[in-house]
Amino acid sequence: MSERSEQPPSTAEETSLPSEGRPTEAELALYDLDYVPPGHKSGFVAVIGRPNVGKSTLMNTILGQKVAIVSPKPQTTRNRILGILTRPHYQVIFMDTPGIHRPKHKLGEYMVHTATRTIPDADVILFVVDVSVLPTDEDQMIARLITRRKGEAPVLLVLNKMDLLPAARVERHTKAYWALVEHRAWMMTTATTGENVDKLLDQIVEALPEGPRYYPGDQVTDQTEREIAAELIREQVLRYTRQEVPHSVAVVVEEFKERREDLIYVAANIYVERESQKRILIGANGRMLRQIGTAARQEIERLTGSRVYLDLWVKVRKKWRRKEQELRRMGYRLR
Repeated sequence: MSERSEQPPSTAEETSLPSEGRPTEAELALYDLDYVPPGHKSGFVAVIGRPNVGKSTLMNTILGQKVAIVSPKPQTTRNRILGILTRPHYQVIFMDTPGIHRPKHKLGEYMVHTATRTIPDADVILFVVDVSVLPTDEDQMIARLITRRKGEAPVLLVLNKMDLLPAARVERHTKAYWALVEHRAWMMTTATTGENVDKLLDQIVEALPEGPRYYPGDQVTDQTEREIAAELIREQVLRYTRQEVPHSVAVVVEEFKERREDLIYVAANIYVERESQKRILIGANGRMLRQIGTAARQEIERLTGSRVYLDLWVKVRKKWRRKEQELRRMGYRLR
């Protein structure tokens, strides 16, 4: 299925560049990696929690742009996603992680390992929970894991989804989460609307150590456009499909090439585990695949600022989630 843009894409947000002539101190602080203003803070922040508590939405909201895909479905994030926020006097490097859960296959094991290995390397740990419900067994498991592995890193407890918490349950729920893990500070947030996210960022910066800038000021992630495009396609599969299909899908971009100055060609394979899933993804007369392709193309155009010709193919790889060789084929970087 091919999906071609017939309309100009949305204009990507431009990053302001240093002014001509002698740079100001603020410009040096953003763009010169060798210049570190007095008191500059920096560090890596591990965003940890069980599936579907809003970790990726929280990071995207803090960054002010979409770096990680989001979905109401659990286990959307599969890899560690880096999000970089640079201001003149600090640089926060967020490590968004897959939801920690009890794995049922090799892919699940990979996701949990990806999340847990960020904890010892973090300068700050954001333990994100869904405060609208009481702590689950997975929340308690993660709290024990953080306690064992965090070292000297301070823990900030993020009580997300406060908009869904009835007033009568606030005290009970907050106290239940406070008791889970020793934390330096806590904040109630609603990541979808940005409620209290600015206050949370202040807490994060305060907890960071003084240090250098690790990335250029205009870099917001370590992902390539090719990698982000694959995730944007998978995001639309999550959006339009139900039941087991979303969790059985992997997307591999085979070609990402500028054909003309104003057109990028993207060819991608969508892998599923069963023929029945392939039929669902394609849909009657290819309708489902066209719908997914149109939405994904628009997202890739916003990413690249260019028109996109998107070529999608659906293929079957039986039980790929259970085989290490297949996981590597799908781009999951096993250690």
